[in-house]
Amino acid sequence: MTTWSRTRDRAPSPRTVVAALLLAAAAAVGITLALLASGAAPRTQAAVAPVPGGGSIVPPADVQAGPTHPNIVFVLTDDLSMDLLPYMPQVRALQRQGLTFNNYFVSDSLCCPSRASIFTGEFPHDTRVLTNAGPNGGIGAFFAHGDQNRAFNLALAQSGYRTAMMGKYLNGYLDGPARSPLPVREIPAGWAQWAVAGWGYPEFDYPMDINGHLRRFGHRPRAYLTNVLARRGVQFIDRAARDGRPFFLELATFAPHFPYTPAPRYAQAFPGLTAPEPPNFDTLPANTPRWLANRRPLDAHQLARINWAFRRRVQAVQSIDDLIATIRAALARDGLSGDTYLVFSSDNGLHTGEYRMMPGKLTAFDTDIHVPLVVTGPGVPAGAATNAMTENVDLAETFAALGGTSLAGDGQSLVHLLHGGDATRWRNAILVEHHGRSLSDEGPDQQAPVSGNPPTYAAMRTKRFLYVEYTDGEREFYDLSTDPYELDNLAAGLTPGQVDQLHAELMGLQDCHGTEACWAAGHVASAP
Repeated sequence: MTTWSRTRDRAPSPRTVVAALLLAAAAAVGITLALLASGAAPRTQAAVAPVPGGGSIVPPADVQAGPTHPNIVFVLTDDLSMDLLPYMPQVRALQRQGLTFNNYFVSDSLCCPSRASIFTGEFPHDTRVLTNAGPNGGIGAFFAHGDQNRAFNLALAQSGYRTAMMGKYLNGYLDGPARSPLPVREIPAGWAQWAVAGWGYPEFDYPMDINGHLRRFGHRPRAYLTNVLARRGVQFIDRAARDGRPFFLELATFAPHFPYTPAPRYAQAFPGLTAPEPPNFDTLPANTPRWLANRRPLDAHQLARINWAFRRRVQAVQSIDDLIATIRAALARDGLSGDTYLVFSSDNGLHTGEYRMMPGKLTAFDTDIHVPLVVTGPGVPAGAATNAMTENVDLAETFAALGGTSLAGDGQSLVHLLHGGDATRWRNAILVEHHGRSLSDEGPDQQAPVSGNPPTYAAMRTKRFLYVEYTDGEREFYDLSTDPYELDNLAAGLTPGQVDQLHAELMGLQDCHGTEACWAAGHVASAP
């Protein structure tokens, strides 16, 4: 059992902590540059990128393994946090049979900006999808900025893939012309099959556009949305097996998003289950930022609500686990298992009581930005894990690379890591950027202050620390090597020089555009 102490009198000073990190970084950079002297050749589309301190970092060449045009099944969940994985035996089976990414994060802990990054491989500062609704968010912003024309599904379709999108697309879809520029019954370019729901959060009584035909599902058990996606996914796979063409299938569940609706058969499961209480549960960090400060301990009513939410979320993910089992059985039955990658992830996480917040997201804490990424498939070592710093902007380039093509986003193909490639030259920092919003109606993600609603921020996450800058001038710095639960904000003790360095590195990430520039910006001297 992991032990933890709130005692701070033996902790090193903030200046000592950061100085040690910077000294270690200098040594790490020197070692890395020495390794590069005999490094692998770069990918043809990538240039040699400069890094802090001189020298260069070459993007790793993808290690080729398996079929030339494999099939890809992508299961993307909604608001699925890491603390739900112990209740998902099918996901744990995927981990035993494939590769787990221990340090996988999202570019923004909010649905639509994150999904825009997944589709395009671009950070929110390039997709310009900053919220879930309004002129700067949702499907409206995605189409207004032409992001649909830079999505990975187009690249795969042009490479000969049969592509299918099922489940949740982007916030605002089927919400009427005021919110969605995509007409009902019109399928976006690059998708051969389309079974996309609007407002599917309750899992019942939702509309779905099925290949241009609008259908409304009712409240019978068979209409439970996650189960519908599983059935339609099997139909698509069976047809693809007959056609013999490579395929990409995205199954994007609305579960376990609020209102956390379980399938009827799981509505009474896990009686008495309560939310986990890690060290940051019902606790504020030292030197709390203003948006989080002055919160009272959770009262009995709030604790009951948190436990209810967690139990319902666990009940809801049982159908996602069933979906995975159903899809894998179909692949095996059709003889496609050996030619298919299965990718499991979430658009963002969720906190349930941590830092005295009611259930919500939007923060730069690991509860919200650290999500699962598990991959099985040809050439992927079984039971393996990587600590490489990876992010949702990497998925689009990965899907394109697996399909034998490329994409001009901000991310990096993970194929090198999927096939057992060396991670020593991988990036050591990732970017999170979030745009604060008012408390106006944002639909299903409307979030009151009691759940946490931080102002606009940019954050740099490494294996050793989290650094956050807010537009109101506040900062956070957590030394994760001694404070993994992010409870000691050391920002006030940083020297001006340390702040300048961290700020410059963070701005380098926030201002990067394109694979090569963002790859270079992800190698920072402050992170060993």
